[in-house]
Amino acid sequence: MNDATAHLKAEAWTSETRRLLAKALGEFAHERLLEPEEAEWGYLVQGRRLTWTFSARRLPLDHWDVDPESVTCLLDEEPQPLEAGVFFADFAEALGMSDEVLQVYLEEVAATVNRGVWQRSRRQPTAAELARADFQTVEAAMTAGHPCFVAGSGRIGWSVEDYAAYAPEAGEAVPLVWVALDRTHALFSSTEGTQEETIADLAAGDWPWLRERLAALRLSLEDVVVLPVHPWQWRHKIATGFAAEIAFGRVRYLGEGTAEHQAQQSIRTFFNRSKPTAPYVKTAMSVLNMGFMRGLSTDYMAVTPAINDFVAELVHSDDTLRKTGVRVLREHSAAGYWHPVYTEVAPKGSPYRKFLAALWRESPVEQTSEGEQLATMASLLHVDGEGNSLAAEHIRRSGQAPGEWLRSYLDAYLVPLLHCLYKYGLCFMPHGENVILVLDEGRVDRVFMKDIGEEIGFLNGVTALPEDVGRTAHEVDDWEVPLTILTDVVDCFLRFLSAILDREDVLSAEAFWTVVGDVVRDYQAAHPELEERFERWDLLTETFRLSCLNRLQLRDNTSMVDLENQSDSLQYAGELDNPLVSRSGAGRS
Repeated sequence: MNDATAHLKAEAWTSETRRLLAKALGEFAHERLLEPEEAEWGYLVQGRRLTWTFSARRLPLDHWDVDPESVTCLLDEEPQPLEAGVFFADFAEALGMSDEVLQVYLEEVAATVNRGVWQRSRRQPTAAELARADFQTVEAAMTAGHPCFVAGSGRIGWSVEDYAAYAPEAGEAVPLVWVALDRTHALFSSTEGTQEETIADLAAGDWPWLRERLAALRLSLEDVVVLPVHPWQWRHKIATGFAAEIAFGRVRYLGEGTAEHQAQQSIRTFFNRSKPTAPYVKTAMSVLNMGFMRGLSTDYMAVTPAINDFVAELVHSDDTLRKTGVRVLREHSAAGYWHPVYTEVAPKGSPYRKFLAALWRESPVEQTSEGEQLATMASLLHVDGEGNSLAAEHIRRSGQAPGEWLRSYLDAYLVPLLHCLYKYGLCFMPHGENVILVLDEGRVDRVFMKDIGEEIGFLNGVTALPEDVGRTAHEVDDWEVPLTILTDVVDCFLRFLSAILDREDVLSAEAFWTVVGDVVRDYQAAHPELEERFERWDLLTETFRLSCLNRLQLRDNTSMVDLENQSDSLQYAGELDNPLVSRSGAGRS
């Protein structure tokens, strides 16, 4: 067996530690957990025992663009080795971490640094190469993770061998394990028809083999529900925690399928490499990653297809949205198993109710034309080993002026989000991993939205919902509604894209935010019928509340928020100046 730790060299570890500490200093300053003091050489923050210094550019939205090479650690003015664990131990009290949270967080931080070292130990595509690369090459090349979360790749529960086999950045072919479930405790839900009618398409590449396995066991799809399982989940959770179900034949192991799948950035979702037009498969995977155990709820699966169909019909039938080209990737089929004991004793939302479930999501490949390029929106924040950004490469390739390119991107991405919110009260979780771009020679033509069943919400009764979509209804205060754009889009994504383009002298931060503000104002001007909602849910207010993601993870890194009531779980730290509004005081016009 190859040495799975061969990449761990001191120089590489220190280099990746610098990147993580730069992110930590920047984001913790942004969230007002740390208050850097100006110094002759830049900035400093004083820990319990050590002094940490760095240089940074200050940009709109109180963004700290920290230079990783500038980060130093001093004890009595003497330089010390840079160690991420030492940093978090030094600031544990300032960051509000309990002893229990700190221990887990240190493991998550070590895993996050390790991810970076491992990935950079392999030859990585340049930004210029990625600008012309295929969908899955881009997916596997992402290095940064979520732009806000510092400990973003914990994946607690994986061994080093699991990492090499299943990490998205490994880009390996993964066969899925298939099981047959007794219908007494199983669920199959689909808007595509019955299981018998749809399973051949859902199991693309595995269907001939699966049909043979069922025949060998004298089973048919009238007897059982068949379900794909992540190989890790089978070995570590199902084969042990469901041992009684296996012993009595209620869960039957069918074996590993023959189709090749590739893990996506969300780690538990797979792209079908054997048949790219086939549906994605999202599986349960009970590893702790970025604040949650990444299981999948059978309870949720029952109405997931109905929710997706309702959202897709609404989006695809709206004239304004049709003009943008936006499409919803439907999660049209789902399956799961209610363990008879765990389901009885585990409270709602418990990881023990999320061990064995899966869903199937439409592939964007079947909805694109020859010559069009697919890429995760997260790739717009990707910077290669030479410091060149993929966003800048796309701009150069497009032949558009930077502001014109940005406008095309925002017309494709931001305008649909604005219209869904103000017309229907519909909000998405539109971060980089949840949006897929369709590019034409570097220009963003349109986008796909995904992760619908668990992430969308209909706010404050704007849209009447059928009963099976009712769980997506939420009542929130009016001031919270615009944060679905101002926090999730402006602060948690565009803030970073602006900093990258400004750093490379492609587009200044001032020019960037002028374009974004113009897109909002132009959309509002085009829809006077929604004027009352524009005033009620004001995107062009002078300031807005700063919602802090790292504070959530630092408070509780095993269950960051209550998924049943996310609004009450959020943490705020003062106000941010709104970059969509000029400081002269001009707001909505």
